[in-house]
Amino acid sequence: TTGKAMVDHPGIDKIAFTGSVEVGKEIMRGAANTLKRVSLELGGKSPNIIFADADLETAAKFALGGIFFNQGEMCTAGSRIFVEEAGYDEFMSVLRGRATKMVAGDPLHPKTRLGSLISQEHLDRVLNYVSIGRNEGASVAIGGERIGSKGYFMKPTVLEGVTNSMRVAQEEIFGPVASVIKFKEPEEGIREANNSQFGLAAAIWTRDIKKAHQMA
Repeated sequence: TTGKAMVDHPGIDKIAFTGSVEVGKEIMRGAANTLKRVSLELGGKSPNIIFADADLETAAKFALGGIFFNQGEMCTAGSRIFVEEAGYDEFMSVLRGRATKMVAGDPLHPKTRLGSLISQEHLDRVLNYVSIGRNEGASVAIGGERIGSKGYFMKPTVLEGVTNSMRVAQEEIFGPVASVIKFKEPEEGIREANNSQFGLAAAIWTRDIKKAHQMA
């Protein structure tokens, strides 16, 4: 109600909004009535592209940070992790080991790495996406469940066997859920990373600087 009043009011010259694509569209439509300027930072399914020649230990560490920082409730979350097939098994071994050690709980505790999701409704929505992923043929490498019954905590979750056409790879989950997708050739990695309605952030992991520049 407050947001709509601000968008509609002729005395407000500019709206800056961070949130979902659907709300962003609504704001843009409403702002046209008073010709006010609009800045929008909307949803993301940001790709993290990891080549077999990368330092896979470091790549896994930062890939986890990319999706689990703020428990995935970020527009820029690196929710699609593309891994070159030649390094896939080694990368997943490191990723699983690191992810299972991540502690969820009190955000003021120094060992905590994940806090609570924003609401019961949103927790249910995120858990439903895990079910959607399973139904589409993905498997849960780690996590996929709620933690306890107090608060809205969820285990850090990694889905593998994901293809880029699945809903879990195309729709913004906005929670601690990473979709890991294999690719064989750099061209395939570029094509699949760009095959999304979203565009916000991206990362490339390789020791070959020429390859990094070409991919970027």
